[in-house]
Amino acid sequence: MAIADVTIMGAGVFGLSVGYACAVRGAAVQIIDPNGVAAGASGGLVGALAPHVPENWNSKKAFQFESLMMADAFWTEVEVLTGHDVGYARSGRLQPLADDAAVDLARKRAVTAAELWEGRAIWDVVSADTLGAWIPPSPSGFVVRDTLSGLIHPRRATKALAAAITKLGGRIETSGKAEGKVVWATGWQGLVDMTNRHTRQIGNGVKGQALLLKHAAIGAPQLFADALHIVPHADGTVAVGSTSEREFDDPTAVDAQLDDIHARAIAAFPVLSGAPVIERWAGVRPRSRSRAPMLGHHPFEDGAFVANGGFKIGFGMAPLVGQVMADLILDGVDRIPDAFQADQNL
Repeated sequence: MAIADVTIMGAGVFGLSVGYACAVRGAAVQIIDPNGVAAGASGGLVGALAPHVPENWNSKKAFQFESLMMADAFWTEVEVLTGHDVGYARSGRLQPLADDAAVDLARKRAVTAAELWEGRAIWDVVSADTLGAWIPPSPSGFVVRDTLSGLIHPRRATKALAAAITKLGGRIETSGKAEGKVVWATGWQGLVDMTNRHTRQIGNGVKGQALLLKHAAIGAPQLFADALHIVPHADGTVAVGSTSEREFDDPTAVDAQLDDIHARAIAAFPVLSGAPVIERWAGVRPRSRSRAPMLGHHPFEDGAFVANGGFKIGFGMAPLVGQVMADLILDGVDRIPDAFQADQNL
């Protein structure tokens, strides 16, 4: 007799979110990952839950918006069930504006945000002088402030999801036999494996390096400056990341590129100068060819499913990814946007 209704290969944030959504609905779930929970990209440092700009609206942006709006209730539910702090806060984001043209564009986006975000979150342009010390220098004197962006502690969140699955009767294993319906959520290696079974590239891994500083800015918004995410966690640390490396030899090695990230962060936000470095980290994020999450029926495994390609937005997408995948796996109901279907990458 099978002991699992659903087997998920991979214990990153997508695999765990799908497992959690299935377990909440009463399915017997097992997660199999030889490296354990949060061993790959989902075990990183940054945790910036940031939306796409509110313009040129499409299904990807709409899906992300809805998932970000679900985040508070989703992560609170996980915390209540497990007693684990996931480090989630919808504390917003600040972005400096370089010049008058950037200010004009940001103000136009404020108008579209009022419509597209349905009044549930705000994107506006404010004077930097009104925001106190926690702000990067702004050449124009203005910044974008949005209230949709959130932050999370990636390692704590993935470990909490694993604990939630266990609380609901599921199992997390490093090896085992796949039983029931099978979901492949194996990150960048899974994308490479599918590419090797096809005639063109389906996806690849993009290495990212990040660092963690000892600096207390608890409750402050995240910052986005010089293409860097600067994220103040609730434990008195600030995470900074990251690089985007298409070519790499060692997936987990840190090097001089991270020194450059550190220097740019201090230049963009001088208050971080002198903050001790607690940790230097590197990992590889799964990027599908379409750049969108790859969800639905597996293109090469008959009867199986795939949840991959979270890339830089995996944690923000995870609450809704889990729901739509559980709908498909357990009920046969396909609510996955066309742009996310696996065949978009073939």
